[in-house]
Amino acid sequence: MTFSTFRTLALTLLLGVFSVVRAGEPPVLVLPASDVALSVAVPLPGSVRIDKLSSCKLVEIDDAAASIPAQVIPTAESDGTTAEGRGRLVAVIPARKSTAGKRRFRLLAAEPSEQGGLRFEEVDERSLKLLDGRTPVMVYNHAAIVGEHVPPSDSRRERACYIHPLWGLSGEVLTDDFPKDHFHHHGVFWSWPYVGVEGKEYDMWSSDAVTPRFVRWICRGSGPVAAVLAVENGWFIGEKKVMIERVWMRTYKVCGAMRAIDLDFTWTPTDRPVSLRGRGGKSYGGLTMRLAVWPRRDAIVTTPRGAAGHEGEGLASKTDLSNTPLPWADISTEIPGCPQRSGAALFVPPEHPDYPPTWLTRCYGPLCIGWPGVKGRTIEPGEPCSVSYRILVHEKEMTLAQLQHVYDGYAAAGEAGWE
Repeated sequence: MTFSTFRTLALTLLLGVFSVVRAGEPPVLVLPASDVALSVAVPLPGSVRIDKLSSCKLVEIDDAAASIPAQVIPTAESDGTTAEGRGRLVAVIPARKSTAGKRRFRLLAAEPSEQGGLRFEEVDERSLKLLDGRTPVMVYNHAAIVGEHVPPSDSRRERACYIHPLWGLSGEVLTDDFPKDHFHHHGVFWSWPYVGVEGKEYDMWSSDAVTPRFVRWICRGSGPVAAVLAVENGWFIGEKKVMIERVWMRTYKVCGAMRAIDLDFTWTPTDRPVSLRGRGGKSYGGLTMRLAVWPRRDAIVTTPRGAAGHEGEGLASKTDLSNTPLPWADISTEIPGCPQRSGAALFVPPEHPDYPPTWLTRCYGPLCIGWPGVKGRTIEPGEPCSVSYRILVHEKEMTLAQLQHVYDGYAAAGEAGWE
């Protein structure tokens, strides 16, 4: 497929416009009833063809007055590239008081929406910002960002291919970048302390031994329901690329004072096996979110094991968890200028390999999903390895019960399908 053909397909899908063509009744989306809003992204059935510009909606079969805006975005192949001629339906399904049974929605054409939605805006040649109307959501830094306060001789002075800032729903900046206690923490990033290639181990976590570099945009687009950004990066040892990394980021509109951001990762070694391993005893190495709470010690880390604040005199807290299997974890704190305590969580889907993976949590800011953990994993050339996660940004501090309830809805949404 030529670049121009690919670009035309990607833009058509990303505009979220399509027509449903099927003999007989339109397709029906089925998903569990939930009393929390569900942000879903479901591959379109083969009976749906994208062939001209039109909009779509979901109409609940049991309640024809319940019409929900929907949007089509591209979907990925197993290697992280765009799947030709196929798409994924995204929608934010409002909560329903009754949680009994299933909810069923017909997929129908709709009049084009005149409402504003999510959109991208170039910050400069290094960074791309996502906005929801006029409200900033996040920035993806595809080129190297320099931590000006980091000594020039320090290998942690530059970093590329990560998310920062990540904004809260009241306009507060939730994440930290190049914090003085850990220069190698960067908003939402993914890195490993042990990357093995040809019998040698390299530190990608706290040095530039393995450097992520931007290669190309796969696709980019937005609409009234969601925005999608897909990017290909490379992992380099010197000038040798050892890993192809493809990342898909789906960001949904706010619903129920929460915003969901889904991250899909695919890693494929170029020509030789690459092994990944987490830090012994702690397990960090993988997706990490560093929130801006240090040196303030008012943060609360909440996991299914409970909620805990900082204890002790050191940077680390006596309540921190190490090498602990968890399906989710959350940090809430007070951000200057925000009218209330807010925060963000990381969710791991039940289909994740080695579920639930091990974590390291720190009350001073980082949540680290340690996958593949201290035992490690080797990825073979030509055999893509994929994992997915969700960032949940919430406007107010949430209790353990509330977070677990939302996570249960997230897990249930994975059962959505067509009939």
